[in-house]
Amino acid sequence: MITFFIAGLLVHVVFFISIFDIYFTSPLVHGMKPQHLPLPPPAKRLVLFVADGLRADSLFKPEINGTVRAQYLRYLVIEERGAWGISHTRVPTESRPGHVALIAGFYEDVSAVAKGWKENPVEFDSVFNESRHAWCWGSPDILPMFAKGASGSHVHTYTYPATMEDFASTDASKLDTWVFHEVKGFFNSAKENQTLLSILHEEQTVFFLHLLGIDTNGHAHRPMSKEYLDNIGLVDDGVAEMVSVFEEFYGNDGKTAYVFTSDHGMTDWGSHGASHLSETLTPLVVWGAGITKRLSDLSVCSVSICLESTQADIAPLISTLIGVPIPLNSVGVLPLQYLDNSQHFKAESMHANAIQILEQFKVKMKQKEETTLSFLFTPFLTDSKQAEFVRHARELIQIGRFDEIDGCQALIGLALEGLAYYHTYDRFFLACSVLLGFTGWTAYVILIILKTHAGLRNGLGSVFVSVGLLVVLLLLLQASPITYYIYYLLPVVVWFYVLKEWCAGALTVFLSLCYLWSSHRCLHGRDRHLFVGQVTPRAVIFLPPPHPTPLAHVVDATLLVHTEALPHRNAIAQTPPRCNSLNAMCPQVLQVALCTYVLASTHSSLQQKRGLPLFNQLVSWATLASSFVLPLLSSTRLFHRLLSILMALVGVYLLLSTGYEALFPLALSWLMFGWINMEQETMSTQGMSNRTELSSFDFTETIDLTRIRQLRLDDIRRSYFFVFFIIIAFFGTGNIASINSFDPASVYCFLTVFNPFIMGGLLMWKVLIPFVIVMCAFESIQVSTRLSSRSLFLIVLVISDLMALHFFCLVKDYGSWLDIGTSISHYVIVMSMTIFLMLLSIMTHILTSRRIVIGRKMKMSVLM
Repeated sequence: MITFFIAGLLVHVVFFISIFDIYFTSPLVHGMKPQHLPLPPPAKRLVLFVADGLRADSLFKPEINGTVRAQYLRYLVIEERGAWGISHTRVPTESRPGHVALIAGFYEDVSAVAKGWKENPVEFDSVFNESRHAWCWGSPDILPMFAKGASGSHVHTYTYPATMEDFASTDASKLDTWVFHEVKGFFNSAKENQTLLSILHEEQTVFFLHLLGIDTNGHAHRPMSKEYLDNIGLVDDGVAEMVSVFEEFYGNDGKTAYVFTSDHGMTDWGSHGASHLSETLTPLVVWGAGITKRLSDLSVCSVSICLESTQADIAPLISTLIGVPIPLNSVGVLPLQYLDNSQHFKAESMHANAIQILEQFKVKMKQKEETTLSFLFTPFLTDSKQAEFVRHARELIQIGRFDEIDGCQALIGLALEGLAYYHTYDRFFLACSVLLGFTGWTAYVILIILKTHAGLRNGLGSVFVSVGLLVVLLLLLQASPITYYIYYLLPVVVWFYVLKEWCAGALTVFLSLCYLWSSHRCLHGRDRHLFVGQVTPRAVIFLPPPHPTPLAHVVDATLLVHTEALPHRNAIAQTPPRCNSLNAMCPQVLQVALCTYVLASTHSSLQQKRGLPLFNQLVSWATLASSFVLPLLSSTRLFHRLLSILMALVGVYLLLSTGYEALFPLALSWLMFGWINMEQETMSTQGMSNRTELSSFDFTETIDLTRIRQLRLDDIRRSYFFVFFIIIAFFGTGNIASINSFDPASVYCFLTVFNPFIMGGLLMWKVLIPFVIVMCAFESIQVSTRLSSRSLFLIVLVISDLMALHFFCLVKDYGSWLDIGTSISHYVIVMSMTIFLMLLSIMTHILTSRRIVIGRKMKMSVLM
């Protein structure tokens, strides 16, 4: 069983990782030539203001009483000194991906998550790198990644201590005040430093001011709060002051361009990361050298009346204004509507943009051609077709028809399509290989359940070894990544073991045909809920809204399904037996009461801007640590151990809650007790002899192997119920929303200073707590029904794998971002559930069956 468990865990880890190699590989390529603009730029320098977490409507819309929050920025537009518009971001709407899109011009893949979005998983080019000099002030979480990726030492960063990013701070706007103060001090000192003064007057210079106060106040107090709105006014005043500093320092030479924007927005409840319009619509205000003067009515903030662009388009705009090459990895398209230049300049700029993207296409095509066998390579376009588009764009400029730059735009569209084509070149074959491995693994598990083992056919091993060697040879010839060997060889291994069972060959072929047929239907968008739709309750949705779902709806749905399946109406009404060592529960009850006080006290302290009390923080961490130990000190009697586990987990969940979702573990636990009683009642109604009361069961008892029964149809129902309750645990109170959207409010009892790894770990444990409760109940049912845990777990594994196979066929990377995120989330969640179940089965076995006994000599022994 141990060997099978390890093998199954490794197989599912491979299946889980495969989706990232198929859909989330880095789009970056290297080796392109920079494209220099042959005409002089309109600006010598550019100042980039990024107000982190600023929503578009919060900036543009006036308040109810008619007052204006950002008077200076509105003045620039109304007085025809600049232009304004909306910038569309992409998910995930987080700080690092947003800044990469703004400054580097491409949308970063999720591989950066593994490093907390602080390091560069793949080095990339940026506007800062292409500039002659760049000075940056702001957060230590953002600035270092651009300095690290720059060639040379011309990118200078000034950051405040990470401890200043405290969500419990009395005034988070001090982060922005620090930036403005440092910039003023920098220019004052430059006046007395001739070397620095000379460098600052060079062309192609960028100044970057990262303003984090708005985002921090939004998380701590929500976007509609006075703190958030006042911080907008402070930033507006600071921008006006900075413009005066720059203009005075450079003698009002008219060669400074300014860009004001945001990396992402924020929901009404203070989170971001998803695809709501409040998160994806960000403001864009540009003014100064080379910028068009556009009179606009700001009384109504509507996408239909303003200039629109994508976030990646800002990088080409910055590069064009100061005359540096567009970042080599940029996929942004120059927004000509913001430029105030001649048609010749616009046409040359658009042509350079088109050639820059085409260079990426050429490198990508060459890489794929060199790593693919010639008879297997299918090019996107012929060389003559590419040359035709380049020649057409150049002719438009040379003959003076500068009002017709459709050729350049067509070339950009074509190159972007080609990049996508070669980026997904191996996707179909990898997906087919993973699909084949999935079906083979599921068929093998079914064969094990049916216990139809047989000997190896003559010569079968040699055939599969030959196939494996052939696959390795083809991959070697194409210089494929090491992960490709795993994806292509895994189906060979699993199907070898499937066909090993010769007596079940006909069943295997039938199952394989059914799986492939259903997968084919799924790939074509039909029968999308062939299997999963039958196990998904109507009240449970796969992507809950980011705000909490009413708990009553969840409880009603679960109790409805549960009561419909009851064989006897008094099954749930059975009262749990009294425990002889009930007094041992008193410390845990007091601990839960203390956690309740800590939660209320922390909330009150943060509301009054007094920070996180040290006592509350110590109690929170102590509660988290003790939750793994206290259950092991209690009796191993079934109900007593379950109650002890519940009390330990409820305290931690309470500290990680922001509202009434804290009641969910209690409701789920009551449902689990009802399920345990129901299954025991079912055993008695089926005529089982020697019925044992639940109060007499002990997790440490060794079950007589002769009393372990064979599988029955009822066990399939038990496995089905288990998967159903796991789904309830996943989506009951919107737990996944706490990970999909970043909201640090859940961890304020533990820490308030930003730390992505610790915060992410705490949120992950919050999500896993309902899992542990359901797993403990499942362990209890295995003990009380005298069923082999291996057999019951294999049925659950088959059901989970069928769900994962279904969602794997529905993963896509086209359509709306909501559709893409939903399809990917479904597969990741189901696969994570399967892997977590394997790992949590070990954890729950320890929590239920192990006991720490402290003797008179304080000697600790573990009882199996």
